Amino acid sequence: MLSRVKNQDWDAIIIGTGIGGGTIGRALAEGGLKVLFVEQGPAGYRAEQTPLDLEMADPVARALRGFWPKPVTARVGGVDLRFFAPLGAGVGGSSAFYAATLERPEPHDLDDSDAIAHPTGGWPVSYAQMQPFFDQAEALYHVSGQLDPLSKIPAPNLARGPEISAGDRRIMDRLRQNGLHPYQLHAAIKNLPDCMGCLGHKCPRACKMDGRSAGVEPALATGNATLLDRAQVTAIRGGENVSHLVVMRDGKAHDLRAKTYILAGGAFGSPHLLLRSTSKEWPDGFANKSGQVGRNLMFHLNEMLAVWPARAAHFEGPSKAVSFRDLYTRQGQRFGTVQAMGMDASYGEILHYLRQMIARSKILSRLPGIGQLARLPAMVAGRIFGSAKVFVGLIEDLPYGENRVTYDAQNPDQITFNYDFAPELLVRRRVFRKAMRHAFRGHQRMFLGRQPEPNFGHPSGTVRMGHDPENSVLDSTCRAHGVKNLYVVDAGVFPTSLGVNPSLTIAANALRVAGHIIKGHRAHD
Repeated sequence: MLSRVKNQDWDAIIIGTGIGGGTIGRALAEGGLKVLFVEQGPAGYRAEQTPLDLEMADPVARALRGFWPKPVTARVGGVDLRFFAPLGAGVGGSSAFYAATLERPEPHDLDDSDAIAHPTGGWPVSYAQMQPFFDQAEALYHVSGQLDPLSKIPAPNLARGPEISAGDRRIMDRLRQNGLHPYQLHAAIKNLPDCMGCLGHKCPRACKMDGRSAGVEPALATGNATLLDRAQVTAIRGGENVSHLVVMRDGKAHDLRAKTYILAGGAFGSPHLLLRSTSKEWPDGFANKSGQVGRNLMFHLNEMLAVWPARAAHFEGPSKAVSFRDLYTRQGQRFGTVQAMGMDASYGEILHYLRQMIARSKILSRLPGIGQLARLPAMVAGRIFGSAKVFVGLIEDLPYGENRVTYDAQNPDQITFNYDFAPELLVRRRVFRKAMRHAFRGHQRMFLGRQPEPNFGHPSGTVRMGHDPENSVLDSTCRAHGVKNLYVVDAGVFPTSLGVNPSLTIAANALRVAGHIIKGHRAHD
């Protein structure tokens, strides 16, 4: 296969097959371009329903299941950590395991206005310019749910969601009694007969829409796309044009060439590869004349709240239908959305978060065997919480240059980053937690943590787009400043983290960038 791949005249090579890579690959292939997907992980088996396991440590077993094989190392809030992040490494990337929540951002997430000032002055692409691509992405990913009662933005391709359970209706009724405006969460699920949900799992059918089912597979079906799996890109080579990629497969190095190269390795993987790709032309990393590659790392803060529904709620399984945006902004401050997580407060989830809290404690983390001892309090807590449903508030993060993905030449395959909590973020967090607790008044409820918890599944901002090459990595079309044929289409391009889950915006932006690339190719044909 490699000989055929190396001899093919590719229009575009896409590194990564998650939401960004899968979506742009499908758009390019359907537009008639010859596309090669390069994926570090295995293709996997289409019928598997593998859950993401953050406790599994064996790198071979992790790789076979499509998990990122190695733990990341980080310094978070002044504490050194080493942990398995919720990252995928197979076809579909991390999206193969996500809960398929594809929510639109609001206009103030991208635009500066007198009513709500934007902390960066606004994205280089406006909400109005993005809106048609949000529409296209919702259709492509079969997004269903209910319109947000507080929004005036139409969503013509938002499908009607499945029947809401009695338990979720009771929660929504209580929220309305509290003066809030809940709606059915927007999910990228076709809801086929006997739908299993597959929240946090690979979907064995084309029911949950992710980078694989909505992107790579339809692209391959056109006959214009090819997948090369188990192939790690170790370097990008070239000057003002990318000349080729260096790819390791089965222990051997190979060069791959195309007219256009597209990075879609995620906000950790894409800057890591750019920083790794040093040369005489790019001594600080490829496309890094600004020194901004890897900087401005953002997450959302997760505020996990266990909520006990009334006994008459008649719940069967976890809640995954309820969302509301009443707390999105308040008095000019930026907060975020509140939504059901699609899980109960079970032993396994509690144990995971206890271990995260222990790892970030300067005192507890030094005690031998403390991670194993966490099993007992997790078991007790699981019994206490019982039927509690877990909701999460996502707090928008903002870009700070000192928060960054770094590169260690002594450990070239290791993802490393530094992240500190900005004082203004901690102030917003206190206000948001108080508002969340008040929103669920009338329910028994309890926060599942006291420390600020970054959502390590939502990294963004590390190769941000902007008009000024001095303080951004990409231009408004997501093409690298100073490089004619290199684009990036993952969450790393975000100038700010938004107040919602990133997936729909990643997909919409990938469709937008695909249009620019197709137009450019046609102009040169």
